[in-house]
Amino acid sequence: MLREFRDFIARGNVIDLAVGIIIGATFTAIVSSLVEDIVNPLLGLIIGGIDFSELSFGLRDAQFMYGNFINAIIKFLITAWVVFLLVKAVNRMRSFRRQPEPEPVVQVPKGPTTEELLTEIRDALRAR
Repeated sequence: MLREFRDFIARGNVIDLAVGIIIGATFTAIVSSLVEDIVNPLLGLIIGGIDFSELSFGLRDAQFMYGNFINAIIKFLITAWVVFLLVKAVNRMRSFRRQPEPEPVVQVPKGPTTEELLTEIRDALRAR
């Protein structure tokens, strides 16, 4: 069982997944800072100085912070866009690296056409 566990951990996929999770967590902090420190102030200037994180309304004892929800949507859209661009760039780099060599065109010698074969058969039958 320990050997199986070691083999499982040593697989490239598991290590790649762990690296992806760590980078993803760090990337989340970068995107959060981008949205909170750059995008939100710009949007606030455009729409009149509104800070989304402060948007809320209350109903009895409950406070609904819908501004935080708007921030989460912005973070998601930015993250999705950046991941899309990264995947597109990686796929482009892979296609440059792995361009298949063109296969040589093999010229197959042409044989007789159907009409020529039928003519030969006809002539052979006549000669009989």
